[in-house]
Amino acid sequence: MDVARGDITALLTSWHKGDHTAIERLLPLIRAEVYRIAQRHLYQYKGQTMHPSSLVQEALVRLVPSRGAEWHDRLHFFAVISRVMRHVLVDHARRHHRAKRGGDATHVQIDEAVVLSPERVDEVVAVDMALERLAQLDERKSKVFEMRFFGGLTLEETADALGVAPRTVDRDWRFARAWLRRELSERISNHAPLAAD
Repeated sequence: MDVARGDITALLTSWHKGDHTAIERLLPLIRAEVYRIAQRHLYQYKGQTMHPSSLVQEALVRLVPSRGAEWHDRLHFFAVISRVMRHVLVDHARRHHRAKRGGDATHVQIDEAVVLSPERVDEVVAVDMALERLAQLDERKSKVFEMRFFGGLTLEETADALGVAPRTVDRDWRFARAWLRRELSERISNHAPLAAD
């Protein structure tokens, strides 16, 4: 397992430096973990029509052109691909939202999986917008929430990926959940629109 982790980091470095064959050697090593991250994203948004394989494929396609982004190690790569998957789902939800053009704000449970039926797909957009606002206030707290909630990383894995102590991640995780819960509750009580036109 440690050899595979070292191989992943070496292949990510090669990919970053322009080795086009590195991705072909990398995929077998990361496929299971990336698929697990995709399943977790789709679990958080039950009711999504996208298959995990499609989510993985779309996320990897979006990553390929941005090869210039440097990944420090495998955990950093998994955090980045988790963020890309979130954006894939948000884009899908926004397309749905534009098709509907409207609807009332909906309640989003932060501590549990979000149940996303096709009628409530705009919750993805609401969570994304709230995370963007949190990132403007404190980018690390936003990243902690994203890595833990969507990526399924443990406190220790998140701490390693961000280069901070697990205690810091725990504080950030608690703060981010409370902040997002409050932010989404205020949006619901004010009946604010979920997306800017």
